Amino acid sequence: MGKATTSLSAEQSAWIAAQHLFFVASAPSSGGHVNCSPKGLDSFLVRDPHTVAWLDFVGSGAETIAHLRENGRICVLFCAFEGPPKILRLHGEGRVVEPQDPEFLELLARFPKRPAAALRALLVITLARVAESCGFGVPEMEFVGERSQMTAWAERKGEQGARDYQREKNVRSLDGLPALRWPEQDF
Repeated sequence: MGKATTSLSAEQSAWIAAQHLFFVASAPSSGGHVNCSPKGLDSFLVRDPHTVAWLDFVGSGAETIAHLRENGRICVLFCAFEGPPKILRLHGEGRVVEPQDPEFLELLARFPKRPAAALRALLVITLARVAESCGFGVPEMEFVGERSQMTAWAERKGEQGARDYQREKNVRSLDGLPALRWPEQDF
């Protein structure tokens, strides 16, 4: 029932585009906290059969960013909550693209527009393994809609307020690993 390859098919890419939720898992090389985070808000992009990316929004921690900087290991999980059951895992090596990086604006242009204050980085994964399995144990649930709190928070904070928040919360992980660079820089 399960199958694994090293790249995404056109069918898998189309299925990913229809999903409203995905999960990201990462961990430091030794000890520390394993991290698993839910993501949504139409923020995922299949760049090509071997590369995916997503908008990384402001959060109270920056574990995924810190783990990618340290070792690059990452897994993204999609589950079918509607329609036929399916689980799709994307394993690979991830990297962080921050606003000061040369490819940031080109890559950002491929995503839906979001308030600048809500966005902290883009995360890019070069895929090593794409594994599909049944998902028979995943419950069926109905998508109601996106939440508006992220956009409202970003608009209230403004760019400087969000930058100050990220300077306080996102330059180091829970374990003290380096995470975001840009809140400390002028560019």
